[in-house]
Amino acid sequence: MDDSQHRLIEIERIIQEKAGSKAKFIPKMLIEWLRRLIHEDDVNAFMAQSSGAEGVEWLKQCVEYLEMKVNVKGQENLPADDGKKYTFVSNHPLGGADGVILGSIIGEHYHGNIRYLLNDLLTNLPPLKKLGIPINKTGAQSRNLPQMVEAGFQSEHQLLLFPAGLCSRKKNGVIADLPWKKTFIAKSIETQRDIVPIHFSGHNSNRFYRIANLCALLHSKINFAMLFLVDEMYKNKGKDVEVSIGKPIPWQTFDKSHTTNEWAQYVRDIVYKL
Repeated sequence: MDDSQHRLIEIERIIQEKAGSKAKFIPKMLIEWLRRLIHEDDVNAFMAQSSGAEGVEWLKQCVEYLEMKVNVKGQENLPADDGKKYTFVSNHPLGGADGVILGSIIGEHYHGNIRYLLNDLLTNLPPLKKLGIPINKTGAQSRNLPQMVEAGFQSEHQLLLFPAGLCSRKKNGVIADLPWKKTFIAKSIETQRDIVPIHFSGHNSNRFYRIANLCALLHSKINFAMLFLVDEMYKNKGKDVEVSIGKPIPWQTFDKSHTTNEWAQYVRDIVYKL
């Protein structure tokens, strides 16, 4: 089959689609730098190699491709696949490989019956479309965000979420998530989903944290650090990671004694103690 049919990631085409008539003013040198930064050729070569796979099977192929050695602790805490719905929440240290690995673990346990809340750029990857509830917080789609989250929680699927929204940041030498958003608490109560806490080990490069902190310092509306996440994934290729799965927390735990925001940080604390 013609390799061009597998070139799903083409930064120049994406820029033209996003920038429209302004795309012609973007220097070719910048486009070439972006192509290298997102490993366009490497990613497309893998997409060609994994052609035909989708969903959890594709995630498992990604884990093999990344050659990361995964040690899972507490796998016995994964609830039985008996039809009950759960919300799986994790810290987000890597911003890419962690989602792939957790999706493969949970997806295999529940025979593919999982869904992510994904950035809309990721749902452009055909193998991920069936697993993703697309999230675009900056575009027109953001107006439909509450409805999409609602649809995910009301569905019969197991949900895997990263409540921080962004991958972990480094502050004062400590790598940790930003405060978790409370939506997963409110919606888990509403849909009577017990919450399963998960901790994922690992970290990105110091370069990534410097860029992310600079964006925060400048109050940048554009998350430039996200551009570096594919490169960070390749930097983490072949590394050892540990996944710790905690015991499910009954949804009835989250009563009126605390606000939903306080309960969200309570679960976050549990995750970091695993």
